[in-house]
Amino acid sequence: MDAKHSPAARIRNWFEERFGKGALDWLTHKQVPRHRHTLWYYLGGMTLFLFIVEVVTGILLLLYYRPSPGEAFESVQFIMTKVRFGWLVRGIHAWAANLLIFTAMLHMFSAFFLKAYRKPRELTWVTGCILLLLFLGFGFSGYLLPWNTLAFFATKVGTQMMAAVPVIGTWLLTFLRGGEDVTGSTLTRFFGFHVAIFPALTTVVVATHLFLVQKFGMSVPPSVERAHPDGKVPSYSFIPDFLLRDLMGWYFALGVLAALAALFPWDLGVKADPFAATPAGIRPDWYFLFLFQTLKVIPGRVLGIEGEQFGLLVFGLAGALWLMVPFLDRNPHGRTGQLLAWAGVGAVLYIVAMSVWAWRG
Repeated sequence: MDAKHSPAARIRNWFEERFGKGALDWLTHKQVPRHRHTLWYYLGGMTLFLFIVEVVTGILLLLYYRPSPGEAFESVQFIMTKVRFGWLVRGIHAWAANLLIFTAMLHMFSAFFLKAYRKPRELTWVTGCILLLLFLGFGFSGYLLPWNTLAFFATKVGTQMMAAVPVIGTWLLTFLRGGEDVTGSTLTRFFGFHVAIFPALTTVVVATHLFLVQKFGMSVPPSVERAHPDGKVPSYSFIPDFLLRDLMGWYFALGVLAALAALFPWDLGVKADPFAATPAGIRPDWYFLFLFQTLKVIPGRVLGIEGEQFGLLVFGLAGALWLMVPFLDRNPHGRTGQLLAWAGVGAVLYIVAMSVWAWRG
C-alpha cells in the first residue's frame, strides 16, 4: 500500500485538516534522553497504566457494588462467587491499587534522586507529589468498601489518627467518619470520595502533569549533563522506540497482575460487626505503616505537646518541605542539593525500617 494512503497517513490527514498542519508533530518529534538512568523513565508510564487498570476494573466492580452496611459485604461476595470472572476483576483491582502506590513512590523517589525537579520542571514535581497523595487517598477510602472486619477496624484506627491533628483534629475526624464513630455514614462518605471526588481531582492533576511533561520534556540528570557539556545527549524517538518499550512493560505488568490475582486471590474475610471488640494486631495498609508505627512509639508528651500531635506536626512539616524541594535546591551541585540528597536517603531508610518494624510487630 502506498504510504500516502496508509491508515496512519489518513488519520494524520484527518487531524491536520481540522487542527492545522503539524498538529501531530509533537508525537513524532518528541525525544527521550538515552543514558544509564533511562530505565527510571518507564516508571511514569507504568504508574499511568496501573491507574487506567484501576479505572477500568473499578467501573466493572461498580456495576454490582452497593454502598450500604447491609449490602456492601454481600455485593462483593456476589461479585466474587456469582459474577463471571468477578473474582479476577476484584483481585486485579486490589493488586493494581497496591502496585500503583508502589510505582508512584518509586517514580517520586527516582525523580528526586535524579533531580528531575530542577528548573523549569518545578510544577511537574508539585503535581506529581499531589498525585501520590491522591493515590493514597484512593487506597485509604477504598479499603473500607468491602465492609469486612479487617477493613472496618483498620479504618477506625486510621481515622482515629486524624483526631491528633492540631486545632482541626476533632472536626476532621467527624468529617471523615460522618459522625463520632465508623458507621454506615462513613461507608457512604468513603464511597463518594473513592468513585467521585478523588477521580475528578485525579483526572485534572494527571492531565496537568502530562501536559507539563510534554511541555518541558524529560529531564537529564546532572551527571549526564556533565558528561555531555555540548548538550547533545543521545536520545530515543518517543514513537515508536520508547512507546513500544513502554507497551511491553504494560503487557508484562498486566500478566503479573493476572498471575497475582489468580495465585493469591484477594480474601474477602468476615463481615464487619461494629459492636465486636477490636481484634488484636489491627494495623493500616502497608503504605501507612511507617506513620502508624511512628505515632505508636512516640512518648505521651514531647516538648510540652501531646505525642501524636507532635508526630503529625513533624510529618506535616516534612511533607511541606518535600513539596518545596525544587524551590529549595536551586543548585544541584551546591551544599543544599547535597544535604537534600542525604535527607532523601534518610527518608527512604526511615520509611522502610519503620514499615518493617510495624509489620513484624
